[in-house]
Amino acid sequence: MGHPKLWGSLLLVVCCLSLVKSGFGFACNWGTRSSHPLPPDIVVKLMKDNGFNKVKLFEADPGALQALGNSGLQVMLGIPNEFLAPLASSVRVAENWVAKNVSYFISNFGTNIRYVAVGNEPFLNAYNGSFLQSTFPALQNIQAALIKAGLGRQVKVTIPLNADVYETSNGLPSGGNFRPDIRDLMVNIIKFLSNNACPLTINIYPFLSLNADPHFPKEYAFFSGNAAPVIDGSISYTNVLDANFDTLVSALEKNGFTSMPLIIGEVGWPTDGDPSANKANAQRFNQGLIERINRRQGTPKRPVPTDTYIFAIVDEDAKSIQPGNFERHWGVFNYDGTIKYSLNMGNGKQLVPAKGVQYLSKQWCVMSPQASLSDPNLPNSVAYACDHADCTSLSYGSSCGNLDAKSNVSYAFNAYFQTMNQSSNACKFSNLATISTIDPSPPNQGNNRDACQFGIMIDTTKKRHLARPPRTSSGTKLRIGQNSCWYWISFLLVPSILIMKN
Repeated sequence: MGHPKLWGSLLLVVCCLSLVKSGFGFACNWGTRSSHPLPPDIVVKLMKDNGFNKVKLFEADPGALQALGNSGLQVMLGIPNEFLAPLASSVRVAENWVAKNVSYFISNFGTNIRYVAVGNEPFLNAYNGSFLQSTFPALQNIQAALIKAGLGRQVKVTIPLNADVYETSNGLPSGGNFRPDIRDLMVNIIKFLSNNACPLTINIYPFLSLNADPHFPKEYAFFSGNAAPVIDGSISYTNVLDANFDTLVSALEKNGFTSMPLIIGEVGWPTDGDPSANKANAQRFNQGLIERINRRQGTPKRPVPTDTYIFAIVDEDAKSIQPGNFERHWGVFNYDGTIKYSLNMGNGKQLVPAKGVQYLSKQWCVMSPQASLSDPNLPNSVAYACDHADCTSLSYGSSCGNLDAKSNVSYAFNAYFQTMNQSSNACKFSNLATISTIDPSPPNQGNNRDACQFGIMIDTTKKRHLARPPRTSSGTKLRIGQNSCWYWISFLLVPSILIMKN
């Protein structure tokens, strides 16, 4: 065994050389499921201005891939689950996909694509095994297609997986192993990735751990070190991110992959749509995460830091809310690139907002003063508005969750009005609504960062790239609203009317 100080110095030199070679910065996810997405070049500038040099896309959006060309950002390009079956069926299909979405943008725009992420959490229990047969063959075919295109060394394949692919037998990280139903499949996939010098990607969400269990110790979701430690042999864990990640490391070690390279593909905290999803919690979590990244801090079992992609750069108002209303509010920035909360990115550098964003006119659609809450057309009008626009900020414990009944209605009407580009026909609602030039947002008492805002939409009428319609993993067009329109009738209108009557 060598001298510890000498060994430490050599290790520090190696780490520094590695950082010089790769270029240090932050990584983030960029989702494009928005009714009015920011122009791609503005998003790229936003990321660069705030120190991000790596980005993960969930699909091959042409505008995003073109804007990322010659930007200096490394790209992980995702393949949605709906494409796994056709990609698994034929190498030719994979070759066509690589030619169209990888080779084309590398050759023509200089887009620095480093990874292709095959599928997105395809082994979730919620999918009931829908992608168990297609994921691995799709991965193999994409790898073969990259090699044939001459990109086998430049572009690596990976699969972003949810943390539910592993479990622990003793409640501790040391007991980690893969789920019995997919263990053989996982071992085969990891062996394939390892043989091709490709990483495994894992998504970890401390927010979901806290949100799913009312007895979950809140401090354990953050990085302050204030949580009661979980003792696992000689290791003491004070946050769920370390414990979760090391459970995966234990699972890999048990199956013979002690040095498997890992990437944290998604980690973050939402700011709305749930009582625990607020700006204070998100700021606390992401500030702690950024400080870990700046310190090059790993976990007890993997002290060398791994690439960590913050979820996400901006909010997406057209995401599915099946997991929860918070799904549309993961952005570090608002939908328009404005700052939600302050973050120290290191060396005193603070977040800066997006530049060059164009907005629609300063007007809002609100419930007419002459309209009555007892009007028989009102319930269906509210339901229609929220089924075609984003009303998640009105849910219980959210930023607009304390509005009275008329304000609830106005918020719903305005959300639809803005989503429809402020068309005058979008503020009719059986003569229940009217257009106002006075901001109906409630007063921000006490400078509350989570204060309710009646937004004005981005002007995309002259946008440089028309994004494709958002799609679900099943391939069907995604409706912006809640799955059942009656949800919004019962949640936003009826309870408020009952309260007012009482």
